[in-house]
Amino acid sequence: MSGALQQSLSEKTGLALLDADTIDAFLAPRPGQPAHTLLFFGGDAQQRSESHDVAIIFPQLIQAFAGRLRAAIVAPAAEKTLEGRFSVCVYPSLVVTYGRETLGVLPKVYDWADYLSRIDALLQLQTPPAKEPRVRITFTEGETSS
Repeated sequence: MSGALQQSLSEKTGLALLDADTIDAFLAPRPGQPAHTLLFFGGDAQQRSESHDVAIIFPQLIQAFAGRLRAAIVAPAAEKTLEGRFSVCVYPSLVVTYGRETLGVLPKVYDWADYLSRIDALLQLQTPPAKEPRVRITFTEGETSS
């Protein structure tokens, strides 16, 4: 997987490229730092044209939420290793965390107003929202399961 997009983004913004060995240290805020983070999982930009769009939006989001979150880029070589931990199923994705807890994942590209409202809502949380079961089975009187 090519990491040219992520490397270029890191160089332009000064943001860290994180891997499995460095991510936990980054997620633990130092005194005075925000506990919320925004992580960029870019995927292979040669296969996913949206990766370039999100790479352009990412620094703008950091600026829009300055002082409320810290940001970093997940190194392409670490994405597969970390995707399960952060609930990333689609690339590109932005992940909002509180410390080491994933609060939400924003896959692909959104309208600017949607990014602002969704990230703002996630920044209000300190624990992940409760998840509803994907399948709910209910029985009415007289029914049995086998």
